[in-house]
Amino acid sequence: MRYTSAAIETLIEEFAKLPGIGRKTAQRLAMHILHEPKSGAERLAGALIDIKEKVIRCSVCQNVTDRDADPCYICSSTGRDRSVICVVESPADVLAFEKTGHYKGQYHVLHGLVSPLDGIGPDDIRIRELLARLGGQDETVPVKEVVLALNPTVEGETTSLYITRLLKPFGISVTKIARGIPVGAELEFIDEATLSRAMEGRSAV
Repeated sequence: MRYTSAAIETLIEEFAKLPGIGRKTAQRLAMHILHEPKSGAERLAGALIDIKEKVIRCSVCQNVTDRDADPCYICSSTGRDRSVICVVESPADVLAFEKTGHYKGQYHVLHGLVSPLDGIGPDDIRIRELLARLGGQDETVPVKEVVLALNPTVEGETTSLYITRLLKPFGISVTKIARGIPVGAELEFIDEATLSRAMEGRSAV
């Protein structure tokens, strides 16, 4: 169905491009914006522009951070355990682990997984930055463990195996989170208790 207003139809089409947003949900969102005060729409528009202009990747862990806060607050924190790095696929996974309140180490965000069928190779994700980080680490707080916390999918397993081989020369302990997480599940949707148990029960690769 096409609305008489081209502006409403355009907004619906844009909302429908978002992950998990179907046509009906997109219509509800568009109608909500339509009936909001102009100031509300302006705040939303401003937030959308800010996220593209002010958010960058942390120069250390590759997680998202504000342009004027690099390194990010986790990398800059003196209360984090710098001897442990948890490798995750996306910034959403960092949020998932942080919500548990259990993990107190560092992170490294790959921004993807190795997937030959999709044309995504090791050079297309942030593996090189992880190796550079380990190779140039601060000798006062050496990294002793790298935790592979990737989604339990074919792509996640492929990426874990590849990284494990690359890390062997560094002499660092490489572990994987426990298998309390269902195969095919995405970490960002797993509850905090399950993630905490998975981290506590991690095992050597």
